[in-house]
Amino acid sequence: MLSYRHSFHAGNHADVLKHTVLSLILTAMKEKEKPFLYLDTHAGAGRYLLSSERAERTGEYLEGIAKIWQRDDCPAQMEAYLTVLRHYNRSGQLRYYPGSPLIARQLLREDDKLNLTELHTSDYPLLRNEFQKDPRAKVQRADGYGQLKSQLPPASRRGVILMDPSYELKSDYQDVVTGMAEAYKRFSTGVYAIWYPVVLRQHIKRMLKGLESSGIRRILQIELAVRPDSDQRGMTASGMIVVNPPWKLEQQMTDILPWLHQVLVPSGHGHTLVKWVVPE
Repeated sequence: MLSYRHSFHAGNHADVLKHTVLSLILTAMKEKEKPFLYLDTHAGAGRYLLSSERAERTGEYLEGIAKIWQRDDCPAQMEAYLTVLRHYNRSGQLRYYPGSPLIARQLLREDDKLNLTELHTSDYPLLRNEFQKDPRAKVQRADGYGQLKSQLPPASRRGVILMDPSYELKSDYQDVVTGMAEAYKRFSTGVYAIWYPVVLRQHIKRMLKGLESSGIRRILQIELAVRPDSDQRGMTASGMIVVNPPWKLEQQMTDILPWLHQVLVPSGHGHTLVKWVVPE
């Protein structure tokens, strides 16, 4: 299985895809005045130093965000994501990569709420310290899937839920399906964004089949592959499964992905994908 301690992988191609999609979803949610909840089930540490021993050991950010950071031809749809990156790197030098909680913190409004959970004994204190002065945020060392039961539906009846487990265990793929089905029963109108890695394609096919058979409607799949599928060790692609996506998201990612693929994978290997797993 994949071992995905995020400090080793911060800013890689999977992060670029995940956080581009997340930024577009959060921006779309702000088009309505009513506040909403951002629930992050596997929040991580929040902020990652790209010169750390862990990040430097893999150097994955060099094939991800570092290829985009200084470009002046980025699609306009990526501006919200890039604005957050510039906020955390005000010197103009790419030193930090903000995880999903920090991206949400910058994009949410004063009356929106953040509920962030992390179980890892090292990452949780870092996450808690990041948000200790933010009155909008609730940070807990708790099981993220349990939050889907206890925190949904939110009082505002509007919410974005990011499910981003480590997939260190084979059972994580089924846990996502089970958690999604439970959450949907409680809050069928929420926007759910599920990140997944492609290590063995059969795991993704099985996960998608489980979601299809759950009866959930409006499931959009977005994927960026940097290499062809393989039975060898390592992640060849990653994707986002979005339930109840904002109406513009399909077209936005259809426009963005060819550019991203060209910049991140100049060899042309891999593929991009935007398709409905389950339509209306």
